[in-house]
Amino acid sequence: MKQNIFLSRLGVFFVVIFTVTSTVSCKNNQKNNPPTSNPLFFKLSLAQWSFHRTFRSGETSPYKFAKMAHDLGFEGLEYVNALYPDVMESEDKAAAIKNFVEKNNALAAEHKMKNVLIMIDAEGDLSSSDEAKRLIAIENHKAWIEAAHQMNCTAVRLNLYGEKDPQKWVENSIKSLAVLSDYAAPLNINVIVENHGRITSNVPLLMQVIEGTQKANCGTLPDFGNFCISEEGYGSIFNGSCANAYDPYKGVAEMMTKAFGVSAKSNDFDEDGNETTLDFTALLQIVKDADYTGYVGVEYEGSRLSEKDGIIATKNLLQSVGAKL
Repeated sequence: MKQNIFLSRLGVFFVVIFTVTSTVSCKNNQKNNPPTSNPLFFKLSLAQWSFHRTFRSGETSPYKFAKMAHDLGFEGLEYVNALYPDVMESEDKAAAIKNFVEKNNALAAEHKMKNVLIMIDAEGDLSSSDEAKRLIAIENHKAWIEAAHQMNCTAVRLNLYGEKDPQKWVENSIKSLAVLSDYAAPLNINVIVENHGRITSNVPLLMQVIEGTQKANCGTLPDFGNFCISEEGYGSIFNGSCANAYDPYKGVAEMMTKAFGVSAKSNDFDEDGNETTLDFTALLQIVKDADYTGYVGVEYEGSRLSEKDGIIATKNLLQSVGAKL
């Protein structure tokens, strides 16, 4: 009888110990594995321009971009052709672009990154009223469309400069974009235009051009911060130097109707991590309301924070806001 009582009490003892141990273990597991936050409605990419000072100084090779973006937790890569002097200053541009493609494809694969788009600069004026110059610019851009296709990107971002007269600018831009969109369509590349200052930030005019091409793969890259229409010295909405700015919230909403990408431009942050000029909650709500689920590219161009810290601050803000929407 005493033996049975002893065994019974021993069993209760082990049950209590097991229960306490399991509870502690469970709490430790919860501590080491915090609840997953709400999934974002978009994917995160990094615009290479965010590191433009680092690359232009020669301190770091632009071919380190994939590793740098990977180490900061991004999924996608947005290249800027102008940051590759080995390509832009080459006497054999075709061979240089081929090398650019092969190297960046290998690096993206090594770091398990997705090539998203190529931002094309310094390849001629697509809106020029000088027909010879405009046609040369078109041919220059075709080479980068081919590169984007070979890198499995979804788009190329180009600029529309070369004419200040609004009517001529619209006409010339439509002609160039229509040709390039037709060239890009069988390669599964979208041809997109950013509000990139001056006349390109006059959103009603820009949308007149995009709609005027009547091409399904011709669209926009809304940039949260590039809404200065002023011609002289560009100017910025971030530091108050822009004499004529388009409303950024209205502009993003209008551009989202044809958006194939989104550029989350930032400049500085307050102590709570919010952008000091732009309301990222309002801007991301506009993006979400447009049923956009693609990549949102971080593009930090401030100077108070280092490039790396500015990128991290922008990414953290996007993730924080995105998780709440």
